[in-house]
Amino acid sequence: MSSHSVNGRVKTWEPSAARVEGSDLRSFQNWLRHHRGVHPAEVGGGLGTYAELHRWSVGCVDDFWESVWEYYDLVGDRGAGPVREGESIADTRWFPDARLNYAENLLRFAGSDPDREAVVGLHESRPRQSLTWRELEERTASLAAHFRSIGVRRGDVVCAVLPNVPETIVALLAAASVGAIWSVVNTDFGVRGVSDRFTQIAPRVLLTVDGYDFNGRYRDMTRGLPDLIDALPTIEHHVFVDTGGPSSEMPPATRVPSTRMSTIMSTPARPVYDRVEFSHPLWVLYSSGTTGKPKGIVHGHGGIVLEANKANGLQYDLGPGDRVYFAVSTTWVAWNMLVASMMRGATVVTYDGAPSFGTPARHLEICSTEQVSFFGVGAAVLTEIQRSGMSPRALFDFSKLDSILSTGSPLPESTWLWIHDHVKNDVHLGSDSGGTDIASGIVGSNPFDPTYVGELQGPYLGVAADTVDPEGRPVVGEVGELVMTEPLPSMPVKFWNDPDGSRYRAAYFEDFPGMWRQGDWATRRPEGPFVIHGRSDSTINRGGIRMGSADICEVVDTVPGVRASMVIGAELARGEYYMPLFVVPDAGFEVDDELRESIVSEIRSKVSPRYVPDEIIAAPSVPRTRTGKLMEVPVKRLYQGADPDAVSYTATDEPDTLRWYVERASAFARRRHAE
Repeated sequence: MSSHSVNGRVKTWEPSAARVEGSDLRSFQNWLRHHRGVHPAEVGGGLGTYAELHRWSVGCVDDFWESVWEYYDLVGDRGAGPVREGESIADTRWFPDARLNYAENLLRFAGSDPDREAVVGLHESRPRQSLTWRELEERTASLAAHFRSIGVRRGDVVCAVLPNVPETIVALLAAASVGAIWSVVNTDFGVRGVSDRFTQIAPRVLLTVDGYDFNGRYRDMTRGLPDLIDALPTIEHHVFVDTGGPSSEMPPATRVPSTRMSTIMSTPARPVYDRVEFSHPLWVLYSSGTTGKPKGIVHGHGGIVLEANKANGLQYDLGPGDRVYFAVSTTWVAWNMLVASMMRGATVVTYDGAPSFGTPARHLEICSTEQVSFFGVGAAVLTEIQRSGMSPRALFDFSKLDSILSTGSPLPESTWLWIHDHVKNDVHLGSDSGGTDIASGIVGSNPFDPTYVGELQGPYLGVAADTVDPEGRPVVGEVGELVMTEPLPSMPVKFWNDPDGSRYRAAYFEDFPGMWRQGDWATRRPEGPFVIHGRSDSTINRGGIRMGSADICEVVDTVPGVRASMVIGAELARGEYYMPLFVVPDAGFEVDDELRESIVSEIRSKVSPRYVPDEIIAAPSVPRTRTGKLMEVPVKRLYQGADPDAVSYTATDEPDTLRWYVERASAFARRRHAE
């Protein structure tokens, strides 16, 4: 459908009646009526709308999650215990008597549909890979048997430095099969970046790859292997993922034995799954680690299995007929979400090459050639394709593309409209918000409601999302802190090396007692959707009036001559406030008086004169984490006097850019000290 304005909101998409009636969410509603006895009177007016079903899901939390387990017929032992126990949101323990296994649930399709394609692997120069569900199960079983043969047991840690390739999925499933704890980072990390993450979790096994192509060049990953293993003193065994590239010969000798993945795969084994407690650790993800070492965030088997089925089935409407591609590296939680879509039988596509290899729209080209139906991508990637000036719909076939999930940061309105104009008009574009903390979404897509530019359709089912003022009181129609007032099964089971849970509670529950603070500024509209304004700890607060930094940069980035921007608001000593705007100019432009005047004019007219920056500074680039998030908070803290030596350059793949900001902040501090 074409976009049009409704009460000042621009509607860009609405599902057809057939799409709604054919959705898994509609099937779930009907199942609730017939199998759980949930009738319209119990939810205040009917189960016909998404809002009504959502009210029931957060008002009857235990019934909802029990229903998800039953509806998707999870593989495992439910046990006779309650759905949850615990006295507060912070100490909730889910399904205390249940036992199950993540890999066993995901690989159930090897039994029901063994010859259908499960995983596709794409590369810059290597041939296309394809694994059926049977082949995926067989390879998982072989690697799991190898892990057992070298003494890996439940609770041991298996870590990997691997790109987004099918073998990485096999390794995750094999580790989960034996009850081991999985952790992975992408191949663009140096030894220190890997060590900062892995030494704290004491892994016994390390998997690395021979090499891969990136932007037309082969990257040999074997040369640094001895240094990497020396930096990880607890490693006892190494698995060499040999892909047949130029460096696929056995890597240099190290202090630990090494086994080729191809050798392991040549030894058949019977699938065996260790059913573990619901909260048994599945994997360790990491905070951004912009200051100090990253925190290890631990999720459990059961919570991820439940959430993966709910999100992919009820929110994204995925099933065995879908083909899913996420433009991700393995470090980002979105890679875990890509694998999670297989819980509903979807075929997934992996890619380990450069995002602009051969074309600025390489990721969209993959969507076309692989006939992808669901595409997950960072908002910044879409904006970069938009800036290239191309119109992908004129070059590629998007006839099968039903949904795009944009995440990682708020999607600019101009990019939102560009997607409908230049990618596909009738596509369900969701700008979802969640994150590493819960390995899923908090607010975002559903298959029933229309979408409006700049708005997230609403909270996910089972997610009691709200916005509150500084005193914790709910607010509607104005900016507030995004919180959750009920627990979720996929909330972390713990932080690593946090035996008393104090770091975990401080991270999420200290600011608003009885609530999870997500750390985002959001507006809950009276109609139900949400608008995300950016991180609350990077908020611009001029004269007590708060503004999301993303709201300012979205306007600045539309000024001709501006390629990218970042703004911070730093509270300083003596009650002072400093608000610089960093601007990266387009090629052929300079941040001169003329461009500065244009920027100020746009901010005055489209945001407010209140948010005209104190200084507009030409910058070489804007610093981002490896998952594409702006590093506003660490830069802000530097300007507030944080120790420059505490900055972790491994948190970004552009350390020189971050170093520029460190030097700029240090010079600012010296000037203030001299005053």
